[in-house]
Parts: sequence; C-alpha cells; structure tokens
Amino acid sequence: MDKVLLVTGASRGIGAATALLAAQRGYAVAVNYHRNQAAAEAVVAAIHAGGGRAVAIAANVADEIDVQRLFAETELALGPLSALVNNAGVLEPQLRLDEMSVARWQRILATNVIGPLLCCREAVKRLSTRHGGTGGAIVNVSSAAARLGSGGEYVDYAASKGALDTLTIGLAKEVAAEGIRVNAVRPGFIYTDMHADGGEPGRVDRVKRAVPLQRGGQPQEVAEAILWLLSDAASFTTGSFIDVAGGR
Repeated sequence: MDKVLLVTGASRGIGAATALLAAQRGYAVAVNYHRNQAAAEAVVAAIHAGGGRAVAIAANVADEIDVQRLFAETELALGPLSALVNNAGVLEPQLRLDEMSVARWQRILATNVIGPLLCCREAVKRLSTRHGGTGGAIVNVSSAAARLGSGGEYVDYAASKGALDTLTIGLAKEVAAEGIRVNAVRPGFIYTDMHADGGEPGRVDRVKRAVPLQRGGQPQEVAEAILWLLSDAASFTTGSFIDVAGGR
C-alpha cells in the first residue's frame, strides 16, 4: 500500500513541486487547494500520467470544518494518512507595519498560523500511536523570513512564520514518543507566484545578488529537502530545520 501524503496549498509553487516529487517517490498524494481548481487538477493529471495516485481536494485551511473534511476526504480517497506537509500560506502587498490593517493581520495569521495548527491537530489524531495510529511525519514550510524579519516588506508574514517555527519545535517534543516526527524547511528567495501576491512578481531577480549563491532557488530544490525530512533517511531527525536559502 502506498504511503499517503497530504500537501496543503499544492496547486502551485513549492506545494505542487512537493506533490509531484512525492508521487515519484511512491506516495499517494492529496493535492489541497483553496481556489485554483484547474491548477490543482493539472498537478493530479501529471501524477496520474506518471502512474501515481492523487486526488485534488478543495479546502480553506483557515476553516476548521474545511480542514476536518479535507482529512476525511483524503483518507476516503487514498487510505490512512502517513504524512502531512503544511505548505499553504498567504502573503500581502509590501508595506511597513505602521501602514498595515488589523484585517490584513487576521488574514495572514488565519492561514499561516491557525491553518497549520488545525492541520497538525487532525494529523496527530490519525498518526499518533496514542490514538491508535502507526506514526508518521509532518513537515512545515516556514520561511527564511522567520529568521530575518522582512523589515520594510512583510513583518506580519515573517511573524507568522516565526510562530510556525515555534509550533514545529513544541509539537516535535510533544509527539516524538508517539511515533511522529515534526520538522520544517525555511525557503529563501524561490521562483514562485507568491511574489506577485506581494506586489512584486520580479522580486527574486531584484534581490538574488544578496544571496551568497548569487541566484534564486527553484521549487524543486525545496521539495527535495521536504521529501528527505519525510523519508526514513531522516528517521532520527525531529524538531529540526533545513534552510533552503542559498546561504542567506
């Protein structure tokens, strides 16, 4: 039986790259998306074309009922859950903190913090030996912004990823004895559509000279780190972080 992986926000960017690579490595993949059904279905079609199993499931990770349904539909379609990648995240246009609205912060925190908390809760209920599960792995997609703060651009986004880092450390300790490993990756400047959400589609090319490796990263490079953390090769690794940021 295939291992079953749920990837949130998997219709584009790092999430899509992770879903595709996971399928190549033998996972059955639930491709979660919020609004872009066509993009999610294209990821599923690519997995099917390669002989893999996948299903696209719409859900807003900030909504508790949606998240509960997402996990139920994943297992109904593919079988018992083996692993979770918390990738869904949102970014708003570049602003100073003193120009930001509370509504903006609530949107950012709902998806980037409440979302992973909800998904981790549902995953633990299924994976933990305490609940009759057989263990598994969770990988959170954080950001180099959690370390660097994103001053003058996205302090709220950076703060949300700092919260995700703390969740990773705490949950890893909480469920380690129950067969679950919890780790995170911190991508740096990666060529994804998310920069357009922040109002600057060409951001990576503008800032890449500030990266020691002198270039932006590709979603596939982040996916490789995620798949290693999910794999048995990382069996003694929990509460840890892999920075995929070109040395930044």
